[in-house]
Amino acid sequence: MGAGITLHEALAAYEELKKSNIFVRVIDLYSIKPLDTDTLKKVARETKAIITVEDHHLEGGMGEAVATALAGVNIPVINLAVTKVPKSGKPAELLDYEEISAGAIIDNVKKIIK
Repeated sequence: MGAGITLHEALAAYEELKKSNIFVRVIDLYSIKPLDTDTLKKVARETKAIITVEDHHLEGGMGEAVATALAGVNIPVINLAVTKVPKSGKPAELLDYEEISAGAIIDNVKKIIK
């Protein structure tokens, strides 16, 4: 699940994973209030894991809202978000630095399916 620039990273990860016959769903979670908890729970049960990706801090954001909504569902919820001290760089470098790039998403998907 992503929004904004991280949605594009998630779509790039989807395309790359598909080449390896790894199929995932990408959901554009454009609103955390109201949060579509019914769809989240349905998708969680069907996919057996959720990865959220956001280009800001986890606290108070999409990842935290999704984790709270899925607290009663027994599946892994991995939240990729900005966690490091900010620095300057090109957009692709910063996405890699914060581990919210397509490559980071792919790495986490592969960890889940192992």
